[in-house]
Amino acid sequence: MSRNVSRGRCRLAAVAVLSCTLAYAQATRPHPEPSQTPAATPVAAQTQNSSSPRTYIAPDPSLGASARLVTMNGQVSVIRDDVPWALRVGDVIQPQQVVVTGADGYAEFQVADGSHFEVFQNARLIFRNNQGDWRDLLDILIGKVKVQIEKLGGLPNPNKVRTATAVISVRGTVFDVAVEDQDDTTLVYVDEGQVEVRHLLKPGDGRLLNQGEWVRVFRNQPLTAKVVDHGAVMQRALRASMDAAYQAALNNSNAGLKGIPGGGSTGGGGGGTGVGDHCPSNNPNCSAPAPPPH
Repeated sequence: MSRNVSRGRCRLAAVAVLSCTLAYAQATRPHPEPSQTPAATPVAAQTQNSSSPRTYIAPDPSLGASARLVTMNGQVSVIRDDVPWALRVGDVIQPQQVVVTGADGYAEFQVADGSHFEVFQNARLIFRNNQGDWRDLLDILIGKVKVQIEKLGGLPNPNKVRTATAVISVRGTVFDVAVEDQDDTTLVYVDEGQVEVRHLLKPGDGRLLNQGEWVRVFRNQPLTAKVVDHGAVMQRALRASMDAAYQAALNNSNAGLKGIPGGGSTGGGGGGTGVGDHCPSNNPNCSAPAPPPH
C-alpha cells in the first residue's frame, strides 16, 4: 500500500515539474518582430510605425495569375457584365477583371509571388489586362494605387503598371501611382527602390526615379524632369489622402466588422474563392443571388 502511494506521489511530482518547465519555456520563448509576422493585419498596422514602407505577405503559388483580396473597407466591387458585384475578403479576381472602389473604399490584393497592391477610394483599374504578358500588372484608369513588387530570390522581378499616359517599369520596389483627372494626368512617386517612367503618348527618353523622387505625366506635354521630394512634402500629401483609408480598414478589422483570412469576419467570412457570388453592390437589399454567367 505504502509503495503504491509513493509511486503515485512521484508521478504527481513529475507532472508538476514538467508543467512548470513547459510554462517557463512558453514565457521565455522569443516572439517574432512585427516585420517577421505574415501580413494578416491591415497594412496600416504594419507600416505606420516603421521607417520602411515595405510590408511582407507570404507568397502563394496556388494563386497562379489571379489575385486575392486580403484586406478591405467600404465598397469594393468587380465588374461583371457591366454590373458591379461586391467583393469580400478572401475573394479572388482574375486577369482582365475591372476593380472599382467607392468613396469609402479601400482594398489590398496579393498575387502569387507575395507582391501586393493597395487600391484607394474612388479608383478604377484593370488587373492584368494583357493576356500575352502577366507582368503587365495593372492598368489604372483613375484613382490612387500603391504597389509593392517583391524580388524573386533576391533577383529582379520585372512588372509594369500602365495608365492612359504613362508606363511604369519596376523590378522590386514600393511606389505610388495616382491618375488625377479626366485628362489622365499621372503622378508617380517612389517610396523605396527605383522605377522607370515613360510617356505613353510622347516619344522620348524615360525618367529613372529613385527613392523620394517623383514625376507628373501630362497628356499633351513631353515628360517633365523628375523632382526630388525635399522635406518629404509630396510624400506627406500623398499619404494624407491615404491615411483615412488605412485607419478605417484597421479600425474595422479590430472591431470585427471587416476581416482577413484567419482573422475577423467580413459578413461573408474569409473563405471566398471567386467573384460574383455576392449581391450586386448597387442592390443592398438582395440576398446573394447566383453568380452571373461568364
